[in-house]
Amino acid sequence: MQEIGSILVVIEPDQSEADSLALKRARLIAGVTDAHLHLLICDKEQHPHTAVLLEMKQHLLDEGFSATAEQAWDSSQHRTIIKAQQAEGCGLVIKQHFPDNPLKKALMTPEDWKLLRFCPSPVLMVKTDRPWTGGVILAAVDVGNHDGEHRALHYAIVDHGYDIAAVAKGRLHVIAAHPSPMLSAADPVFQRKESIEARYREQCQEFQTEFEITDERLLIAEGPADVLIPFTAHLLDAAVTIIGTVARTGIPGALIGNTAEAVLDALESDVLVLKPETTIKHLEELLL
Repeated sequence: MQEIGSILVVIEPDQSEADSLALKRARLIAGVTDAHLHLLICDKEQHPHTAVLLEMKQHLLDEGFSATAEQAWDSSQHRTIIKAQQAEGCGLVIKQHFPDNPLKKALMTPEDWKLLRFCPSPVLMVKTDRPWTGGVILAAVDVGNHDGEHRALHYAIVDHGYDIAAVAKGRLHVIAAHPSPMLSAADPVFQRKESIEARYREQCQEFQTEFEITDERLLIAEGPADVLIPFTAHLLDAAVTIIGTVARTGIPGALIGNTAEAVLDALESDVLVLKPETTIKHLEELLL
């Protein structure tokens, strides 16, 4: 996160500067990283927000931040955000998340889900106005997928967790969910809970050693990730939860949400979503 040179901050059209939780988080991060802030209002109406954007930008400049601003529209909110992210070369998108109506979510894919699926850069979904300072940062890793790509993603998740913990002067905790035992499993390891947990703990050893994560701050638990992650975040009163996602495209992606989408409304913390490098490259190629 320290390497992010520019941050895209999505401002809701009907929000004042004081009401924008995304801008609040952007100020915090840019204050530590010196990142440039690009403010974006997604609205097809012609220039109704120019004065508000100029005032927000000027306040940031007066506070010593580097800032630019624009209003734009490109057929949908998520496409507008991604187009601006690419044009400005932003290494992070910050947006306030508003829960969708369950019926509407069942009939239509929410715009925030589409943003998480298709945006090449990390996305920080801001859900609360609670301070990060001194809080718990929860990093969720899926060590059951231990190929090279997923291992790199695990490291990125934990690394970002440490960066945010440093920004917030908080404490990093890590959670890994493992499946329930199956007597019919071909591998004897997955027939007993104790052996499954031991295998997962072993697979966590590398990043535990590198990032100095003690066993007390590593939780390995049985159950589905989309249930355990919100439960653990609530138990620890986490300020930020960091998770990884593999973008889905086509019909399966429209019908089946991944863990990031499933926990977005359930989590009571802000949510930072990261992607594997190959997924990022694939999404960037689709945008060419």
